[in-house]
Amino acid sequence: MFGLFKSSPTKKMRKELEQLQKKAMEMQRNGDIRGSSHISQEADELWKKIQEIEAAEKN
Repeated sequence: MFGLFKSSPTKKMRKELEQLQKKAMEMQRNGDIRGSSHISQEADELWKKIQEIEAAEKN
């Protein structure tokens, strides 16, 4: 009950991940493959951090 109003620490990270994925997609569509791959790599690293945090929360 007390956790009802507690915000998720990964909520902000997930929003950032979504923005990175959109940016990478737009860059790829515009022909900037190198830039797209760099942004995709950042998104992958952020996703791994999110997974680690959520796994730690469950334990």
